[in-house]
Amino acid sequence: MNKIISINEAVDKIKDGMTVMIGGFLANGTPEKLIDALVERGVKNLTLICNDTGFPDRGVGKMVVAKQFKRIIVSHIGTNPETANQMNSGETTVNLVPQGTLAERIRCEGTGLGGFYTPTGIGTEVEEGKEKKVINGKEYLFELPLRADVALLFGSVADKKGNIVYNKTMKNFNPIMATAADTVIVQAEKIVEVGELDPELVMTSGIFVDYIVGGDR
Repeated sequence: MNKIISINEAVDKIKDGMTVMIGGFLANGTPEKLIDALVERGVKNLTLICNDTGFPDRGVGKMVVAKQFKRIIVSHIGTNPETANQMNSGETTVNLVPQGTLAERIRCEGTGLGGFYTPTGIGTEVEEGKEKKVINGKEYLFELPLRADVALLFGSVADKKGNIVYNKTMKNFNPIMATAADTVIVQAEKIVEVGELDPELVMTSGIFVDYIVGGDR
């Protein structure tokens, strides 16, 4: 199966109302070319799962500015004032999730777990509406997994089967998001032939990747 597609073919797979996971940490490791194409396409009413909302001119922040999200699930929004503006005006629902909890909720989905207990959030607004349990005398909140229709990732190098190597901190949320979506699309800075990657450096197996977009396409 040929997994390499064009950017236009990639964004055609994202429809209004879908839930999308997008890799990156303050736009580092974010598939910028896919973001730009989605802004141009004008897909709307999306639910975003991401570490943060980037900056107004970088990362998923460009989609926030274009008002393409109806709901945003992130660990913080402080670097993008537009996110706060839309939250305060009621245009967009923003669910703030502690960063470790966000990562673990995604990981749980990817590993087939039904959720997990964490003490993070006890005594704060985070615990509202959630099951609580006392374990060994300590209170814990039960957190549910997070899954997306589509995950959009960035890889430094990918082979033609979708095995991915991430350069340094570009790894961030990309590997766990690859396991927790129905369709996974990676924007690769460089695409190489199968067998060219050192297996010891592969951080996402091609079994998780459905489509690859070359960085120069």
